[in-house]
Amino acid sequence: MAIYVISDIHGEYDKFLELLGKIKLKDSDILYILGDVVDRGPHPIKVLLKLMEMPNAVMMVGNHELMAIECLKFLQREITEESINELGEEEANNLISWMQNGSETTIKEFRELDSEQRQEVIEYLRESLIYEEIAVGGKEYLLVHAGLGNYYPGKDIEDYSLKELIWDRAEYDIQYYPDKYVVTGHTPTQNIEGNPRPGYIYRKNNHIAIDCGASWPGGRLAAICLDTGEEYYSMEGS
Repeated sequence: MAIYVISDIHGEYDKFLELLGKIKLKDSDILYILGDVVDRGPHPIKVLLKLMEMPNAVMMVGNHELMAIECLKFLQREITEESINELGEEEANNLISWMQNGSETTIKEFRELDSEQRQEVIEYLRESLIYEEIAVGGKEYLLVHAGLGNYYPGKDIEDYSLKELIWDRAEYDIQYYPDKYVVTGHTPTQNIEGNPRPGYIYRKNNHIAIDCGASWPGGRLAAICLDTGEEYYSMEGS
């Protein structure tokens, strides 16, 4: 059995299939997805449906899933002037924020589903993990989408808010734990200041950052095998 981790697929279904082929995922392996499957790329719901069919895939929530969960329930209803008027201020702001963050492809594919499939997708997202602590090969790992916002030494993982785990970006100059690796997505490695290898998996101070900008021009989807440390990449996008 091997443990693999992927993050920030963002609807890049073809890159996801390409990466699965490269890691040659076995039924006995476990694949963790660190969130942000939806939005931006062309086929976010198609990726979700694929993951829902994979018994060895463990879905974790990213900030884009949080936005989607808050808005998809509204999209299940017939959108009329009356239903729009019934939206509360918070719901309306959530919908606007999501639309500004690349929801178009998610909405398009979600609307193509029948009502039963829509409900299954929403339930799948709601059941996603927020974080996971695992041991692999004698090493301890914390898997989480974004980072540890408002970090201070000794702060228990249970004391972090959802925003701090899902939205706040990792601080790569800080080593959160002396004896544990923190594996995150959310921040494309192209955006990590001082990174000598932008677009590749970044490792420093017990951080392992694996978002390689799959939905960006020239970006790629990345995976890491925690058992061996081996890195896998899709071809660069256009």
